[in-house]
Amino acid sequence: MTPEYVIEIGRETLYTAMILAAPVLLVGLTVGLVVAVFQAVTSVQEQTLSMIPKMLAVAITLILLMPWMINRITGFAQNAFERMAGL
Repeated sequence: MTPEYVIEIGRETLYTAMILAAPVLLVGLTVGLVVAVFQAVTSVQEQTLSMIPKMLAVAITLILLMPWMINRITGFAQNAFERMAGL
């Protein structure tokens, strides 16, 4: 196992993690921004108003994207096992 091989595995792992996390984080960021603008416009400073919509949006996003995420991580795992078999 060469250092280049280990670096390639690490790079692929980080790339997969970023691809899986990006949609959920973007939805949370977008909903948080919309709620913050709403709070600024209406002068409502309730803490639960900012958390509950973000939690619901992230949960719905996770539910909707779960099949895609499972396929992506399964493909990554299969690729990793195939590489290990080749050593």
